[in-house]
Amino acid sequence: MNSAYALPMLTIFPALGALALLILRSDDHKFIRGMSLFVATAEFFFSLVLVPGVPIGSSGYRLELNVPWISSPPIHFHMGVDGLSAFLVILTTLLTPISILASWNSIQHRVKEFFIMLLMLEVGVVGVFLSLDLFLFFLFWEVMLIPMAFLIGIWGHDRRIYAAVKFVLYTMAGSILMLVDLVEIQRALQTGALVLPTQTEMILFLAFFLAFAIKVPLFPLHTWLPDAHVEAPTAGSVILAGVLLKMGTYGMMRFCLPLFPLASRKAAPYVAALAIIGIIYGALVALVQPNLKKLVAYSSVSHLGFVVLGIFSFNTIAMQGAIYQMLTRLTSRSTVAWLLQCRACRHSSYLWRSLLWAFRCLTGLSANT
Repeated sequence: MNSAYALPMLTIFPALGALALLILRSDDHKFIRGMSLFVATAEFFFSLVLVPGVPIGSSGYRLELNVPWISSPPIHFHMGVDGLSAFLVILTTLLTPISILASWNSIQHRVKEFFIMLLMLEVGVVGVFLSLDLFLFFLFWEVMLIPMAFLIGIWGHDRRIYAAVKFVLYTMAGSILMLVDLVEIQRALQTGALVLPTQTEMILFLAFFLAFAIKVPLFPLHTWLPDAHVEAPTAGSVILAGVLLKMGTYGMMRFCLPLFPLASRKAAPYVAALAIIGIIYGALVALVQPNLKKLVAYSSVSHLGFVVLGIFSFNTIAMQGAIYQMLTRLTSRSTVAWLLQCRACRHSSYLWRSLLWAFRCLTGLSANT
């Protein structure tokens, strides 16, 4: 296969698996689960081609594909991968089969629809991490929103509708700001290079930043997270804690800083203040939580405050620390969410108990490094 088409195939492969699930009988739960696990596992092994594709220490984007897509406005199907997005994609594809295993027996109604939503969620997340065109990025950002809302709203717990609506409202508010930004940037590009007046650059930066800050979530835009995390099914909690929150910090690093460098530096002290407040607030609230899922949610607010603080410090070591924290949190937090479901595994098979101990070791390693 041509390496230029590796990234589009990697992105669309789970969608092909979801399409295959559509033609299966809804009552054949065993085959549906097996097919979903096969597709997710194959996607993980497929993603490993990114390891040799992005040599250590290399700069720029690799496996890049840039073809015209829409003529007016000029939008390109532009994908590429670097060291940051490669690790995020690989860990995302690793978490999806784990989420399927965690939902193997807990999901008993609308089983086919559940696994279709899970695979389409993977399409959106992988697409976000590989997109280099802003409109393509926005498209996959929205593709991610719909399956996650359904996972919470249909297969969640008692207050699932409230949590799903709150998740949609917050995320759509950020999406509207991002869309307005994209239109304005496109208008500016039609006149030449992206050179903006200082005030315009600050306004566009704030719109982009708010969209990503909601997804992080950064204090005080965090109130949707505890409800979504508590009410989501196990697979939703694993993906939410492990991947979706990192999309906000990834967007800040990939788009906010390069597109609006002057505005980013001017806003850095205020962003740092919000991050520090979130660090302290999230930690204190997590201390008194009787609900373990809420504890994970508020600790995520605290930990991601460190990531945002590192990003807006404009220091190489701090930026590297922020990236490292993102990667370790992706493994540790998603594993904690999975372990909450596996507390009942002490009476289950030897395989499940072995997996439980393996993931406990992985969590401890990633949390202590």
